Amino acid sequence: MTQSNPDHGRLADQTVVVIGASAGIGLETARGVRAAGGQVVMVGRNPERLRQAAAELRPLSTAAFDATDTDRVERFFRDLPGTVDHVISTAGGPSYMPLADMDLTEARNHFGRRLAMTLAIALYSRDKVRARGTLLFIGGTGGRRPAVGMTVTSALTAALPAVTANLALELAPVRVNLIAAGFVDTPLSASLLGDRLEARREELRTTLPIGRVVGPEDVAALAVHIMCNEALTGATYDIDGGQQLLSH
Repeated sequence: MTQSNPDHGRLADQTVVVIGASAGIGLETARGVRAAGGQVVMVGRNPERLRQAAAELRPLSTAAFDATDTDRVERFFRDLPGTVDHVISTAGGPSYMPLADMDLTEARNHFGRRLAMTLAIALYSRDKVRARGTLLFIGGTGGRRPAVGMTVTSALTAALPAVTANLALELAPVRVNLIAAGFVDTPLSASLLGDRLEARREELRTTLPIGRVVGPEDVAALAVHIMCNEALTGATYDIDGGQQLLSH
């Protein structure tokens, strides 16, 4: 049975900037935008992966750069012609650093780069996103539960919802929201887990209340819905298949 798409056509004549568009959640979100009738501007760090993704989705334009380079973020939005309807950033990943092995410079850089990237996207896109359009970030839920090695990631997990709520007031009527994802079966997850990936998938299939692993298409569907629903701002939306309900 074919599942209908409730947001089909709802982004018609709208343009979405997708930062992190060459793989994983970003690529699936770009696909979701196109399926909902929208146009995309695709930003990715890896030029070759970005080229391959663009060949599939035929974006309005592409730009290859690392979004943690805040000067480059400024130039990108400054040079972006006209206005857009939505901006979503899926860039960034977790940092696992047990205190005993922690490199303080690396820890400071990871936290600082992620926070600066988020603020730079908000700051430099503020005159480019239309009223009641969306600024949407991707964060995580994993750092909410204390564990060895999660200190830096936990700090970011706690910080991003507060940043989002404050930006929603400062940037209004542009809407600002955060998606907090649990484990998502993406190339990033595969690179982090290596040969433990399949065991993790099987564990989640047997323990999650939804009975399956969350995929990037699930997160992309939520992202498109948040873009379409103009009553949503300043909030954090969890998507983890019920992972936080488990005792371990």
